[in-house]
Formats: sequence, C-alpha cells, structure tokens
Amino acid sequence: QVQLVETGGGLVQVGDSLRLSCVASGRAFSSYVMAWFRQAPGKEREFVAAIRWSGRSQYYAGSVTGRLIISRDNAKNTVYLQMNSLKPEDTAVYYCAADPTTDSRDYSDGQRYDYWGQGTQVTVSS
Repeated sequence: QVQLVETGGGLVQVGDSLRLSCVASGRAFSSYVMAWFRQAPGKEREFVAAIRWSGRSQYYAGSVTGRLIISRDNAKNTVYLQMNSLKPEDTAVYYCAADPTTDSRDYSDGQRYDYWGQGTQVTVSS
C-alpha cells in the first residue's frame, strides 16, 4: 500500500510562484511513475504532468508547458510541482498520483494510477 500526502497549496496572486510537494510512503517509490492532476470547481479532473522513475523523462499538459515543472527526489520519496507565472485558471485542487508499473502507456490517463493523495488547494487571485 502506498500513501501520498500533498502539501504546499495556498492562496496566491496572479504571476506568483508556488511549489507543491508530495511525499510517498513505500520503499519502491523510486520505480513509480508519478503524476500531478488537478480538478477545478465544476470541471473534470485533468492531467498536469508526469515523471518517470529516473526523473529524466517528463510529460506535460499543453496548457502548463513552460510554466509548471515536475521533478522528483527519490532519496526523499518526494515529487514536486514548481508552479510559475500562475494564472486564475490554475485554481484547482491538485492531486498527486502514483503508478507502480513502468510501461509507457498514456501518462495523462488517470486510470493508470493506482494511488492518489487527498489533494491540496491552490487558489490564484486576480
């Protein structure tokens, strides 16, 4: 069983930066595909970014490319989401997700992730 705990959300202004963290339990963390998803009020959950075990392969939704950066520290069992130049449309609950498999299926498909955190709220005020 893997538990994921997200932290770092909050209320920020347009153009500000924020870094989310997700700490995972479990010794096999370094082999997991990790991802961030988000869900805005009244909208479906959407993919934000994913990262493979080494950290060298990253995948992003088109709407966040260049502004949001996913990274991981396997020694700390932690995945990060650095959020820059925040916009009001970035307002959402952000969820961390983990996939124990190592295949190259669609990283944006929420169905591939077996474990989810409880979410952390990010609100961008204009």
